[in-house]
Amino acid sequence: MIHRLLGIVILGGSFAIAWFMMSINTFSEHPLALPASEVTYQIPTGSSLSAVAIDLEKRGYLESALYFQLMTRWEGQAGNLKAGEYTLNKGITPKALINLFVSGKVKSHALTIVEGWTFKELLAAVNSHESLKQTLEGLTSQEVMVRLGLPGIEPEGRFLPDTYHFPKGTTDSEFLKRAYNSMETYLANEWAQREQGLPLKTPYDALILASIVEKETGQAEERPEIAGVFIRRLQKGMLLQTDPTVIYGMGDRYNGNIRRRDLREDTPYNTYVHKGLTPTPISLPGADAIHSVLHPAKGNTLYFVAKGNGYHQFSATLAEHNSAVRKYQLKR
Repeated sequence: MIHRLLGIVILGGSFAIAWFMMSINTFSEHPLALPASEVTYQIPTGSSLSAVAIDLEKRGYLESALYFQLMTRWEGQAGNLKAGEYTLNKGITPKALINLFVSGKVKSHALTIVEGWTFKELLAAVNSHESLKQTLEGLTSQEVMVRLGLPGIEPEGRFLPDTYHFPKGTTDSEFLKRAYNSMETYLANEWAQREQGLPLKTPYDALILASIVEKETGQAEERPEIAGVFIRRLQKGMLLQTDPTVIYGMGDRYNGNIRRRDLREDTPYNTYVHKGLTPTPISLPGADAIHSVLHPAKGNTLYFVAKGNGYHQFSATLAEHNSAVRKYQLKR
């Protein structure tokens, strides 16, 4: 009798285990009940497996928090879930969900640093980005650089324009340090491959001139020609005479117009008054502008004037330039 009862218990236990394993297997392959084709889910830092499982069940995504925990422990992944923001797509199963949480492939956010922005404009974009953790609000430009571990470094021009992807919760200082390092790397590589004989003593000189070229034209194909004009002017000891430097020197006083008195105003950035480069960059130059400055177009042009269609007329002599000014500027 005892043997018969023991056999029944063992048989019943085997059936129960088999049923339980089949239930777990069915659960693992059954898609989550997501309310939309794509759902964003956040695992907060420090969250336990049980907390995540219970939350998923409360949201109605999972049928069983217990099964999810047991399955995760069975897979040996209970302590490997990584915090972050994840994208859950319609059809994802609990088994695939575990793999996603363990992979750390968090949802990516992006911010584009636009060529020609000033550092002030960059900070405004960073401060307003909802997915960046704000730690620099209210600080001056120099205080921001101190926070980045770069005390005494002028921030203008130091951050490479590009589109940067990052997970939610990335700090604003982490974002800026990444863009700063990208600029340092790119500028160093370009400087190492520069043409010889340029009137630029340091990579920073190249950065300054590239920032001016960046503001002079939005046409990529014109940048080498404009860079060539400025390089030749520097070689000849001529004034650069470029309006964007005047505008930068005016700061918040600029209202869209440059008057004759503005061209004569003695600011450190007025290249109608001072020879050579400006004290600092006047914008964030892009990769093309930097390359153009270090590989300028050959030729003999020393002047250019806007045609009014986004492009410029280049001239080799002052007489030609004055004629172009009358044609494209004065008549307008």
